[in-house]
Amino acid sequence: MAKTEFYTVSEENYLKAIFKIAGKDRHRVSTNDLANELSTKASSVTDMLQKLSEKKVIKYEKYKGVSLTPKGNKIAAGVVRKHRLWEVFLVDKLQFKWDEIHDLAEQLEHIDSEKLTDRLEEFLGFPTNDPHGDPIPDKEGNLHHHRDYTIADLDINEEAVIVGVKDHTADFLQYLDGVKLILGAKVKVKKIYGYDRSLMALVGKTEIMISERVAKNLFVSKR
Repeated sequence: MAKTEFYTVSEENYLKAIFKIAGKDRHRVSTNDLANELSTKASSVTDMLQKLSEKKVIKYEKYKGVSLTPKGNKIAAGVVRKHRLWEVFLVDKLQFKWDEIHDLAEQLEHIDSEKLTDRLEEFLGFPTNDPHGDPIPDKEGNLHHHRDYTIADLDINEEAVIVGVKDHTADFLQYLDGVKLILGAKVKVKKIYGYDRSLMALVGKTEIMISERVAKNLFVSKR
């Protein structure tokens, strides 16, 4: 029987960060981008990338950035899958709020049991999105990304439904709860202000002012 290769929590976090930054276009990721994402020094990133390169889970060239190999992509997608399934469990079954679950899921995502992950997915009814609207990868690592529409892309009188958030920080999610900019909310742009690109929008039956920063952090599906 082939020996299962072991990856540390730190190694999995690096692969997940590359997966996240690369996005659906799978562009190469710079060491500076990784350092910013993981709140660490560029020199530490370089050391880890050399280790991951030796394990053949990334392709790394100094000064040219890094990309995941098919093997690395599957591992990273698996960690993301576990994270997002645990977030669904925490919200749907344990009644946590969506701003409380990220750090807990960060710990649970490193449990190394494919059987547990498969049973969790089945128990939850095979969800396709987590509580933040992010798509959940399948067992093979395939991921269906959001289309690149945000509230900031809408024109006057255009309608859409909020389907996801880019910013998962607790402060932002609590703000969204307060103004009812939550998943499933219907949004119709009434006015766009040229000065700062803020906009007046009808959310349900209530008019609210939405800053450009907020608008760019909310994915929508056009109606």
